[in-house]
Amino acid sequence: QVQLVESGGGLVQPGGSLRLSCVASGTIFSMNVMGWYRQAPGKVRELVAHITSGGSAYYADSVKGRFTISRDNAKKTVALQMNSLIPEDTAVYYCNADLAPLPGMRFLAYWGQGTQVTVSS
Repeated sequence: QVQLVESGGGLVQPGGSLRLSCVASGTIFSMNVMGWYRQAPGKVRELVAHITSGGSAYYADSVKGRFTISRDNAKKTVALQMNSLIPEDTAVYYCNADLAPLPGMRFLAYWGQGTQVTVSS
């Protein structure tokens, strides 16, 4: 059973920083793209950033220059460093990973349970 577990959310003032972490556990043969999505109240879930197994990163325009995504393939982790946070960043943040549990199996999308990030003074 594959699980993604996030940590690091919380309440922060505008201009502050938070670091989100996500660790994948269980039977995992191969990992492809890993990333972070977020969903604010009343809005659809949106992609924040993702990173390939080779380290190529993509960022949504709204977070470019403020957020940095990284991963450690050996530890099966992906992190999101969030700087210069603004109230519009308030949302539940979800870890996502495309994983193949066993050899020969196709990649499937897995999701974490979500972690709340609130940016407010």
